[in-house]
Amino acid sequence: MAIFNNGMTDEEQTELTMLMMKSGTHLDLAKIPGIKVDKHSTGGVGDKVSLPLAAMVAAVGIPVPMISGRGLGHTGGTLDKLEAIPGYRVELSESEFINQVATEGLAIVGATGEVAPADKKIYALRDVTDTVDSIPLIASSIMSKKIASGTDALVIDVKTGAGAFMKRLEDSEALAKALVKIGQQAGLQCEAIISDMNQPLGRKIGNALEIEETIDCLKGHGPADLMEVVYTLGSHMVVFGRKASDLATARQLLEQTIADGSALAKFKAMVVAQGGDGRVIDDYKVMPQAKYQIDYPASKAGVITQMLADEIGMASMVLGGGRAKASDQLDYSVGIELNKKTR
Repeated sequence: MAIFNNGMTDEEQTELTMLMMKSGTHLDLAKIPGIKVDKHSTGGVGDKVSLPLAAMVAAVGIPVPMISGRGLGHTGGTLDKLEAIPGYRVELSESEFINQVATEGLAIVGATGEVAPADKKIYALRDVTDTVDSIPLIASSIMSKKIASGTDALVIDVKTGAGAFMKRLEDSEALAKALVKIGQQAGLQCEAIISDMNQPLGRKIGNALEIEETIDCLKGHGPADLMEVVYTLGSHMVVFGRKASDLATARQLLEQTIADGSALAKFKAMVVAQGGDGRVIDDYKVMPQAKYQIDYPASKAGVITQMLADEIGMASMVLGGGRAKASDQLDYSVGIELNKKTR
């Protein structure tokens, strides 16, 4: 409560983060050659960026050991999307995780209970004392787990707007600065990008639907707004990984992985390595399919000037595509496809 009311200095934020990180295991990724680069997002509606991004960056030759989370409320979780693929295992042992990144170049898994366990205890206290909405506590929670994951560099996508956790740009900027400061003081190469979440990202919302859109992206048919975020974040990751000296060259390398099919091949290799059905690349019907498809047309002709991203996300959740509480079961087949957006 004192932190919630008074905030923390940069040094205090970093000290709290490091103590939380040291409460559990710290992954040693030394066996993986090269500069290991990860990405984190603060979450949003239709945010499947991690999936095509990890494959594209890995295809450039940069190892991507990605520890992701599940969704709650109107924001979807990367692990939930991947579990729409039959057989995909999000739980790997530490040795399996390291070996897969070393051989395939990437893995996307869930955190074990040994990673920053103090964070879970502190978050439970924040939840019941209504102190969740505190930038120092949010920043230390995120970074304790990311530093514990053992990567060399981290790019953070801080969402802002109606569908984001941070609705106001000034709050998003404050969080971005706090995250980067902690990372730098902990010896991590770290940058944050602030991206728009006033409308859903891409055109598909829902677990199986977002895997479809991920594969569409890797085949060169991704929506422009989604691909712009992927290229922006990915370019910073490629520079961190020292495969390019500037962002323009890095973007060209990423675009090449789409053109030559290497990013799609990386994604399929990851899916298969983690037990998933590789046929999903060419046949989306191996994933659960919705029983009904209902068109919801506009009542009259016009132009969309605003979208309530959080309410669209909540609609997908109510259909079964997300969780109101952590124990809720998902329906991987359901979701919403947007035929029109504000741009």
